[in-house]
Formats: sequence, structure tokens, C-alpha cells
Amino acid sequence: MQLGLTDKVFVVTAASSGLGLAAARSLVDEGARVCLVARREQVLDDLVARFGGRAVRVAGDLTDPGLPQQAVDVAAEAFGRVDGALVSVGGPPRGGVLDNTDDEWLAAFGSVFLPALRTVRAVMAANPAPAIALVLSTSAKVPLATMAISNGLRPGLAMLVKQLADEIGPAGGRAVGLMPGSILTERIRFLHDQAPDPAAARAAAEAAIPLRRLGDPAEFGRVAAFVLSEAASYLSGCMLPVDGGALRAV
Repeated sequence: MQLGLTDKVFVVTAASSGLGLAAARSLVDEGARVCLVARREQVLDDLVARFGGRAVRVAGDLTDPGLPQQAVDVAAEAFGRVDGALVSVGGPPRGGVLDNTDDEWLAAFGSVFLPALRTVRAVMAANPAPAIALVLSTSAKVPLATMAISNGLRPGLAMLVKQLADEIGPAGGRAVGLMPGSILTERIRFLHDQAPDPAAARAAAEAAIPLRRLGDPAEFGRVAAFVLSEAASYLSGCMLPVDGGALRAV
């Protein structure tokens, strides 16, 4: 299948590791160009060198309100266009509904919700008909135990994806939400390590997945590249689980 990504340009956030990096690799492998956004400057420099002339980078924290626009500007200056974005943001802390403080909720809104919205806004200013994929979570559809903040924020972003698809569709733009499940990233390793018995936590996670294993980041990356490609040109306004069949909602 020809994905039609050759020389397309995407901003990819959280691109120094995990799902963001996996998506960036798949995009570059398919011929796209990327602007990598993350906090770890040296890691980004190494990735730019590895990707050759197909990548530029912006180092910074997405909680900085000006960073998304800076990334779009760098991409446009380097490659002459911006075709879309893969927007991945940090994960909020654990907690039950009554466990997290107001400060934790506010901080999560500023690190999860607003950065995604700002990145979409910046991309839209450069291209009124982009392809945009937001990395959400299965908590957009089904609550995750002890993840109240994620359960509160991700469904709201999912609704924004749906509304955005309605608004940009007439011009040819598309918006999709991706819902990764248990994929073996640094974030998942961190969460498992917080358990009293990390090995048991991982085993329990694998047992809850019909495929009986955690996902590989590359498996997510390939889905992300497809969703952003011309091959998925009639895919918009939907939430796609990438979770080995674990999501129990239809």
C-alpha cells in the first residue's frame, strides 16, 4: 500500500521517546518530514542526526504556551509547509476520584489538555485542512482504575477531536483520536514500577489483554503513520484503539 506521505510535513510532540518517537520513526520511514518536539535537547539532536535531512527539532516543554507555534514555525521554515501533527502529551498522576488535589487537577489540565489544544490551534493557523491525530487513552471511553484525572480529561479531548473533525472536514481536513492501551513505553514501565510488585503488575496487565502481551511502540507508530496518511483519507472524527483488543467498549 502506498501511504502518500512522501515529503509531507508533520509536527510530532513528545517525540524523544515512547509513542511520539515511534510515530516519528514510522513517518520518516514512509518518506515524511518531521519537526520533533520534546524536552530532552540532546536526545532530539541525536534523532535529527539519525533522521538526516528529514527532521528538525524544537526543545522545550509543551506547558510553555508559545512552544506549539514555535514548532509549527520551525517546520514551515525548514520544509516549506505543514501538513498536520501527531499530538502526544504527558500522563497525569494516579489517584481515585477524591484523592487528587486541586493543584494536581489544574496542573494536569495545563500539561495534558491545553498543550493539545494549543498545538492544534498552531497547526490550523498554518494549514486550514490538516491531518491531526491526538494520542489519548482508552480512558476516553472506559475509566481506568486509580486514574481519575486521565478519566476526567481524555474524554473531553476526544469530544474536541469529534468537533474538530466536523469543523475542518468541509475543507478536507481530518482529525482522529488514537487510544493506546498497555504499550511498553517508559511511561508504562514507570507505572508498573510504582506497584508493590512490578513484575506482578506487568503480568496482570498482560493477562487482561486478549493478545496476552504488551504492545511494542512500533506497532503504535505504524498505526499513527497510516492515520495521518492519504491512505486513510476517509478516516475522521473517530477514536481508534491500539490496545491488543483490551478495550471492552464497542
